[in-house]
Amino acid sequence: MKKKSKRSRRLALVATCGLIATGGTATLAATGAQAAAPRAATQGAAAAAPGATAAASGQTGPYLYLGWGSPPRATDVMAATGTTQFTMAFILSDGGCNPKWDGSRALTGGSDQSTINSIRSAGGDVTVSFGGWSGAKLGEKCSSASALAGAYQKVIDAYKLKSIDIDIEASEFENATVRQRVIDALKIVKQKNSGIKVYVTFGTTTSGPDANGKDLVRRGAASGVDVDGWTVMPFDFGQGSLDMAAATKSAVDGLKNTVASAYGLSSDAAYRKSGFSSMNGKTDVAGERVTLDNFRSVVSYAKSHHLARVSFWSLNRDRACGSGSDADACSGINQGTYDFTKVLAGYTG
Repeated sequence: MKKKSKRSRRLALVATCGLIATGGTATLAATGAQAAAPRAATQGAAAAAPGATAAASGQTGPYLYLGWGSPPRATDVMAATGTTQFTMAFILSDGGCNPKWDGSRALTGGSDQSTINSIRSAGGDVTVSFGGWSGAKLGEKCSSASALAGAYQKVIDAYKLKSIDIDIEASEFENATVRQRVIDALKIVKQKNSGIKVYVTFGTTTSGPDANGKDLVRRGAASGVDVDGWTVMPFDFGQGSLDMAAATKSAVDGLKNTVASAYGLSSDAAYRKSGFSSMNGKTDVAGERVTLDNFRSVVSYAKSHHLARVSFWSLNRDRACGSGSDADACSGINQGTYDFTKVLAGYTG
């Protein structure tokens, strides 16, 4: 199946769901899509200072998608920015309970594997993301938690992964039975893979998770799943022009409250289990954009609260637009190449 662009996916969701008022704010239209090279340590404005604590696997790393949007060469990005982590998107169902890149490209042996190999050869690593907005989801195509865990495990084994991201959206997110299946599968993954980091990414309102998001976190807590980072996507709010730094902070504060309540944690501990994945530049909603100053502000906020994960969609868009204006290949704002990645590269929690 041909992958829709992130823009068309979100616009479809907005058209379907509309805006749902929640205490004066509108719910987020769910989004989706869908460590350093020796020389990179001294290059890039945001390279970590010598002796700095390294980020945990999956704690950072912009989304890189090879399906469209003129994806940059990952090793060039490493050299230019100092970044050492990438989030590779997306693993989907091939029509059954079997994982493939985008649901169509072979799990190994293709461009996705060669990109991962090049990142690792340069001293970096990847988090693989499952799901996104469009396409057939493993959470729905696998009929049981054990089968779903087995599909996740195929990818973990193929790439000896230290971290995975479950980008749960659309019908996979909206179905309570599937939400529980994902949670139960992640519990199995945690039990079978000592030390693996698991991140769960989903949509949000400006004030935190909506009813489905809160239910997902509560199911995780009730099932005893130690999710390393519950991560919201604070954009496509459908409210036109917003202070996106303030909206992001408010959304994560709401997530922190949900995590604290579900798991019985202090605010500090709950922040350390929370995170966000932003969108760089223009989003899919007219008038809404995340500026570089916005992003600097929210990364500073993340550092002050030691958030578990900070990322953005997408590396493909981390450059100014040229003669064309493909929304999946540029940010739509004035910026230098890889400016957002440079800000993110120094994040270690």
